[in-house]
Amino acid sequence: MYTKLGISDAVVRLGEEVLTELSDRFREIDENAEYNQLKVLAAMQHNNLQEAHFAATTGYGYNDIGRDALENIYAEAFGAEAALVRPQITCGTHALAVALAANVRPGDEILSPVGKPYDTLEEVIGIRESKGSLKEWGVSYAQVDLLPDGTFDYESIRKAINEKTRLVTIQRSKGYAERPTFSPEQIGELIAFCKSVKPSLICMVDNCYGEFVQKKEPTNFGADMIVGSLIKNPGGGLAPIGGYIAGRKDCVEQCAYRLSAPGLGQEVGANLGLLPSFFQGFFLAPTVTASAIKTAVFAAAVYEKLGYHVIPSSKETRYDIIQAISLKTPEALCAFCRGIQKAAPVDSFVTPEPWDMPGYDDPVIMAAGNFVSGSSIELSADGPLRAPYTVYFQGGLTWFHGKFGILKSVQELLDAGEIGL
Repeated sequence: MYTKLGISDAVVRLGEEVLTELSDRFREIDENAEYNQLKVLAAMQHNNLQEAHFAATTGYGYNDIGRDALENIYAEAFGAEAALVRPQITCGTHALAVALAANVRPGDEILSPVGKPYDTLEEVIGIRESKGSLKEWGVSYAQVDLLPDGTFDYESIRKAINEKTRLVTIQRSKGYAERPTFSPEQIGELIAFCKSVKPSLICMVDNCYGEFVQKKEPTNFGADMIVGSLIKNPGGGLAPIGGYIAGRKDCVEQCAYRLSAPGLGQEVGANLGLLPSFFQGFFLAPTVTASAIKTAVFAAAVYEKLGYHVIPSSKETRYDIIQAISLKTPEALCAFCRGIQKAAPVDSFVTPEPWDMPGYDDPVIMAAGNFVSGSSIELSADGPLRAPYTVYFQGGLTWFHGKFGILKSVQELLDAGEIGL
């Protein structure tokens, strides 16, 4: 079948050589997945999930018992007091924008103690000028960069926290940066330090790409809010849209009023018949995430063997599903993405090209032949066309598809003359 699908014997051999070294890593990933599967199951059973919860609602969505059950399940599984899980949240950036705008006021300051945030959040905050940004509403922004070794600059963070600092935003995953992804424990230490300086701070974690990678989430370590997208890990590949915010009850309540309207909050918002996919996707999320992590570890090991710099390495503990590979040239970056696109079940015949994507400074190339448009838990890869031409690879609903995708990317680089075997 590999031959039929265009993979040469040399590339298959490379993959099999790498796999012999990964048995212990895969066993550890499966152990985490088993724990998280039982955690989700326990939350569903404790909240008496039943067939009646799958019913569709329209209009205002008053008395939507399924929607309420879903949010209670998310809250319990993530160790939070409350959760807002809605199809009306269109994406991860939207969820972050809601969480930020709901919990700051004019004159407040937002602090990022982990360096520059992900590109799309820059316009939300107003780091880059944009209509409707928080900057336009009188909310200021401060930033403390990480130390050269990728750790927190605690002394500078202490100095940056002032009487205006209201909310600390912590990005768990690396985004388009070559820095470590932070563990829930590391995030907990950072939160504890910030609150020791100013106890009233609200600490929000951008949890995108990190759900179910470890046994605990940042909410288990003191985060006031964690925020994410349902077309990433927690949707399990089935959620067609949506986002979540989980954490302290008062913070989540503020988010609900911001998402709908003052006086309405969580009482409105029809589920539009999407609850079965939301519930089942969340149930599948631990094992789907495990497949994505296996794919990332495999990708790291393969490209290390080919001589490329990868972040994280194949031996490092994983805290998100993203694998960064510095491919050195724009040609190699484009070839990698062509390979991922050719491995897709949907639109495999399409050739991805760089384009000026809204919210990004540089042209971005994206490979994503997905059942859900833009889904990052499905096999996908993207990267900005800027040195060192790093591709950010993620996803794989099944391990076997993820493995094939990586082999196909290697084949494309081989055929383009970027590597030799």
